[in-house]
Amino acid sequence: MKMHLSGEWVSRDKVQEVINPYDNSVIDTVPSASIEDVSVAVKSAERGFEAMKSLNSHDRYTFLMKAAELIEARKEDLARTITLEEGKVISEGRMEVDRCKQTIIVSAEEAKRLQSEVLPLDAAPGNAGKFGFTLRVPVGIVAAISPFNFPLNLVAHKIGPALAAGNSVILKPASDTPLSALKLTEIILDSGFPAESIQCITGSGSIIGNPLVSDPRVRKVTFTGSQEVGEEICKVAGLKKVTMELGSNSPLIVLPDADLEKVAQATTQSGFSNAGQVCISTQRVIVDQSVYGDYLDALLPVVESLSIGNPIEDPVKIGPMVREGDAVRVSEWIDEAVSDGAKLLTGGNRDRATLSPAILADARPEMRVCKEELFGPAVSVMPANNIDEAIALANDTRFGLSAACFTENLDNALRFALEVHSGNLNINSGTQFRADFMPYGGLKDSGMGKEGPKYAIEEMTELKMVVIHR
Repeated sequence: MKMHLSGEWVSRDKVQEVINPYDNSVIDTVPSASIEDVSVAVKSAERGFEAMKSLNSHDRYTFLMKAAELIEARKEDLARTITLEEGKVISEGRMEVDRCKQTIIVSAEEAKRLQSEVLPLDAAPGNAGKFGFTLRVPVGIVAAISPFNFPLNLVAHKIGPALAAGNSVILKPASDTPLSALKLTEIILDSGFPAESIQCITGSGSIIGNPLVSDPRVRKVTFTGSQEVGEEICKVAGLKKVTMELGSNSPLIVLPDADLEKVAQATTQSGFSNAGQVCISTQRVIVDQSVYGDYLDALLPVVESLSIGNPIEDPVKIGPMVREGDAVRVSEWIDEAVSDGAKLLTGGNRDRATLSPAILADARPEMRVCKEELFGPAVSVMPANNIDEAIALANDTRFGLSAACFTENLDNALRFALEVHSGNLNINSGTQFRADFMPYGGLKDSGMGKEGPKYAIEEMTELKMVVIHR
């Protein structure tokens, strides 16, 4: 595929291959953008922002709703593209397309809700007769850097709100999964937005990333990815707004009164969908000692029932990781945990980029599989003597993106909500729940700012204060 730059679909002599992680076949190629291409993209985005100013809120709503219709019409092609380039099983690919459609619809609706506020300035001494109100205006150019694991919906979470707010966008998709982003860019253009309102440049982030985010004409950076890359972006971005959706190692607490069959299903779904490559995957399960063995007995058969194979085939539930190197890394972390005393109850077998779902029992907080972000198909289980210890273990991390707790006790549920340091808290569900309109973001090293169209629009606009003096 070509990339979209300066209102045109363009190619370059230097290209990068897009690889199917299941069989290593080449799906397509995309251009490798240069630093010069970044400069062209920013200049075009400046013109694109001027063109966006000619659109009113209803125009932006109409175009985004048209985009949602086109997403539905092209659903199967988009789902297959996700599966082929990322390795996500086709059922999850279709689900991602459905979520992308909803994200765009909610963004469209929010385009009609860019509201102002009237302030009673006469509430301050000596200000009788003064009238004040706020205006919310677009920041200008938004740089959107998206990850590989949700190559369609997480792009929608960036470009949908940006366009709804009246900005222009420069999209840099993940190098492993650029095709979904390019197809969504095509949909945005087909829906009626100005040709230069969106740029989609492909290539290596190590080459074009810093020039893009450091350009002073870019007024907002929204990034989803690793904590290390996010920190580097913050260092070079300069004085501009940033949203960072970064890493995690999400804990799930299981208390004595939990429905263990329900917990086992939730653990499996939250721990192993997309081969564990979800920033809010359940990575650590902290189980009250009194039900520890029963929980493992309930979990083991559910995990072992997951079918592994070619992700394009409907019955398959576990496909490959996005790169074989990542599967090697996860396998090494599992082996390291076992050598340090954890018990591998099932899984951990690797065939190229595919790794069978693993359960590590008797894990300890200092193990790397518990301490860092694994981002793969393995769940570590550890015991806790009581809720105090469970909460302390859940908080024993530099991350804070998502956490979950299973209990029927209201007091314990409230303690979990109040005391666990996480941006997203789920009671009687797994860590991976996300409704696309809700505020979504982390604490601590998991990032700053919120996604969800309403909240992302707040991050992608500026507030102006107007005072009329009489």
